[in-house]
Amino acid sequence: MAESLGVAVIGAGMAGKAHAAAYRTASTLYSPALPDIRLVSIGDVNAEFGSLAARRFGYARHDASWQAIAEADDIDVVSVVIANSLHREVVEGLLAAGKHVLCEKPLSDSLEDARAMAEAARNANSIARIGFTFRRTPGIAYIRDLIRNGTLGNVLHFSGRYWTDYGFSPEAPMSWRYKGGPGSGALADVGSHLTYVSEFLCGDIKSISGGRLTTAINKRPLPLSAVMGHDHAAVSDTFEAVENDDYAAFNAEFANGAGSFEVSRVAAGHANSLQFEVFCEKGAAKFDQRRPSEIQLFLNDGSGNDNGYRQVILGPGHPYIAGGLAMDAPEVGFGQNDAFGYQARAFLEEVAGLDEDTSLPRCASFDEGVRNMELLGAVTESALYNGKKITL
Repeated sequence: MAESLGVAVIGAGMAGKAHAAAYRTASTLYSPALPDIRLVSIGDVNAEFGSLAARRFGYARHDASWQAIAEADDIDVVSVVIANSLHREVVEGLLAAGKHVLCEKPLSDSLEDARAMAEAARNANSIARIGFTFRRTPGIAYIRDLIRNGTLGNVLHFSGRYWTDYGFSPEAPMSWRYKGGPGSGALADVGSHLTYVSEFLCGDIKSISGGRLTTAINKRPLPLSAVMGHDHAAVSDTFEAVENDDYAAFNAEFANGAGSFEVSRVAAGHANSLQFEVFCEKGAAKFDQRRPSEIQLFLNDGSGNDNGYRQVILGPGHPYIAGGLAMDAPEVGFGQNDAFGYQARAFLEEVAGLDEDTSLPRCASFDEGVRNMELLGAVTESALYNGKKITL
């Protein structure tokens, strides 16, 4: 094991800050088995954003280019958290320089680029992984355990939605999120999460049908200054066309059971609302990211009139919590930011060479990232052909 690992994050926006904070806390989760983690650099072309993030999270410096991070001898591990269209060039450059890379989802903005990135990862001497952050959520992992150990039994039906509202206002400023081809909007942004969560629980999707993509707001004003994440800002009276989807919906068939999916970035009142219900042979379970410290569970006991959901508060007996939170007492709680910490810890454990049997489950591979994009591509194809069934 190396004596230390130097860490950098490329991208100082909303998700980039989540990665930066996660590396800061990763070594405090569980027992102190990691080498020394050095917080080296936040990379961002916007010097103000990069410098502020570096100071806030205790990183030694700010770099203005990904090339400077690739060339730096004091950096070993890099998170890439920038616009999807930029992923391929940056990731391939980092891998060629021998860096271990954790890339945000989706893997890229095109399936061609995603497959090229996966090929580069297979040929690299370093480790490349994609961040499927919701796999780290104890409630979701617990529902998966209940399905796999037979408590809930085989899946019959999955129903999921991921509603957000960062784009519901026509005054929300234009950004890279509103540019790109069909399927690169709400479907890629939050639909990517919902699809990998469904396969995490229900197994591989075999076909997709009923695809629908809708753009509700056709143009957006240009901002007068740099915009971070989903922030709103003063805007000009110059507008540009929105190129991708505000809303998407589709149906899916698994090896066992079927599913329905709905995602939006214009769902007013739902800032970050990932919800799903999974129905099985012996019962059902619900999850709502707005209440991440609990799940709703129904186990059929045959009593008929008394059957129904009950609240299960997550605690040390559920996945990841025991030893993974500073106060891992019953009902203390868990939130979305914690998931980034678990994700960073898992990636660092793999990079450090810790035994997989005694580590957190590994982060998803780039091949799994390609799979996720193939699903999104199938939804887009279905939508373009009036809901046509696409077999995978």
